[in-house]
Amino acid sequence: MKRYGNIYAKICDLENLREAHHNARKDKSFYSDVKMVNTNEDFYLQKIQTMLQNKTYTVGKYFIEKINDKGKERTIAKLPYYPDRIIQWAIMLQIDNVFHKVFTSFCCASIKKRGIHRASRLLKEFLKDKRGACYCLKLDIKKFYDSIDREVLKNLLRKKFKDEDLLKLMDKIIDSAPGKNGVPIGSYISQYFANFYLAFFDHWLKEVKRIRYIIRYMDDIVILHSSKLFLHELRESIAEYLALELKLELKPNWQVFPVTARGVDFVGYRHFDNFTLLRKKVCKSFKKIAHRIIRAGYISHRNFCSLRSYDGWLKWCDGYRLRTKYFQKIKEAVLCKTME
Repeated sequence: MKRYGNIYAKICDLENLREAHHNARKDKSFYSDVKMVNTNEDFYLQKIQTMLQNKTYTVGKYFIEKINDKGKERTIAKLPYYPDRIIQWAIMLQIDNVFHKVFTSFCCASIKKRGIHRASRLLKEFLKDKRGACYCLKLDIKKFYDSIDREVLKNLLRKKFKDEDLLKLMDKIIDSAPGKNGVPIGSYISQYFANFYLAFFDHWLKEVKRIRYIIRYMDDIVILHSSKLFLHELRESIAEYLALELKLELKPNWQVFPVTARGVDFVGYRHFDNFTLLRKKVCKSFKKIAHRIIRAGYISHRNFCSLRSYDGWLKWCDGYRLRTKYFQKIKEAVLCKTME
């Protein structure tokens, strides 16, 4: 396996740091740290360069916040913009291509041009094989980000990198996270570490278990096959691999089911062999907001943003009739209220 070196000096390069700052500040121009760096880029970026070259960089203090994400409570841990987020961007600018060489074609989420719609397109393509993809194994990993073993992650990184300065810097970032284990949700580099943590597992599924139809969206996994028995046996093998190799545990809510009747609920949509619908929960939320607007005859800024979001969801599925029906009702209700 090829290992990459001579990367740390490229991370420290002033132009790399400048590009990192320009990328990291997008949509964050109101941050006080962004404004500070913008006032004198060369001065602040040279300070980062010096602390990296002299190995004096210490990871900043995490800002901890609890949020409700689709009914689940999540703990978000964010680092300061300066210098931490700039440094993480500078690292990723130099190692992103190495990670991409490890990622399989069915690995989605937190990868450029491989988001929800890429995962949905792959699944729709797989479902066209009505004989070879008639059963689905759907599973995900229990408390994935929190359960990532830091020592295992460091060892995996050493399979691809031999630059000791880079490895020490990544070790420092990994060990700085709150708690004894896991990588923090909210830290820019964490999403890449998390995807990389499962990359060799992906290759095991593809090359050892010879799975043809598989999609992984971070820790949510969908596998299609012609045999229900095979999927049950595969689930046991997966649980064993994850426990022994990665110290991870599957959630107990895994399922094996025929796809014809119920479709495959994945990445916000219900996928069938020849059409795609909005997930029931998402559909109900859309209707709830639509009815609220219709009753009020007024669209607040918050509801306007929500409608734009749902409009985006509906455009990527067979939701023309649903979209037309409710957007027309909203338009009529708002016009009626305006004319009163």
